[in-house]
Amino acid sequence: MAKLSFIGAGNVAWHLAQALEDAGHSIRQVYSRDIRHAKELTRNLYDAQAVNTLDFTASDADIFFITIPDDAVERIADSCILPEGAILCHTSGTLPLSTLRPFPDRGVFYPLQTFSKSRHVDVQKVPFCLEASNDRTEEYIVALAQSISKTVYLVSSDERKILHVGAVFACNFSNHLMAVARNIVEREGLEFSLLKPLIEETFTKALAVDNPATVQTGPAIRGDEQTIANHVRYLKDYPLQQRIYRLLTESIQDMSKG
Repeated sequence: MAKLSFIGAGNVAWHLAQALEDAGHSIRQVYSRDIRHAKELTRNLYDAQAVNTLDFTASDADIFFITIPDDAVERIADSCILPEGAILCHTSGTLPLSTLRPFPDRGVFYPLQTFSKSRHVDVQKVPFCLEASNDRTEEYIVALAQSISKTVYLVSSDERKILHVGAVFACNFSNHLMAVARNIVEREGLEFSLLKPLIEETFTKALAVDNPATVQTGPAIRGDEQTIANHVRYLKDYPLQQRIYRLLTESIQDMSKG
């Protein structure tokens, strides 16, 4: 059983802490600058303490996870005071391992998934991308990841950054495009729910093949220039959405050329 603490009480900590505790590990402290956020998470844990200090010298935790926005990780890490021999990990998809350089035993424990407190995620199905500063740390965090997930990889900082770019396209951008679609239909008094079966089939089909480009449909892949022109004209009062439409049409057609 590992003894763990979390620095940050947001979406990643919410899911990761509970998954690790369910796997038999002990969560010792949860830090948040706003103690109310830490207490909210600790209420879902067995015996964790909510704290708002980064001085962990009295902690008996073996490993500390920084689970905060990327732009604050280095500053918070520099302010942490950890017990001797403790491991410090961040969970960022983009920050290099060197961000935690002052600490000799450091690692990256990146869950490649989108998390929201209100949504259950089966962590067993989440790929974990790990990196470590030394063999001891690597052995420790690999064992920890394998206790909660079936998919664990050793991934370098450069490789992880590439995965994160892909994740932004696959997750964040696709979700935003669905929000754009909702705005388009609902401003004309139509229901977004009419598109949901189409969205579900699109993603199901894309995930069933090795290359989603092979199941691409629509006017761009067909070369239906008249339909494309009609859509562009309709979007003339919405210049940003019109630019998105044109750019994605160009991207689909360019990819279809092989």
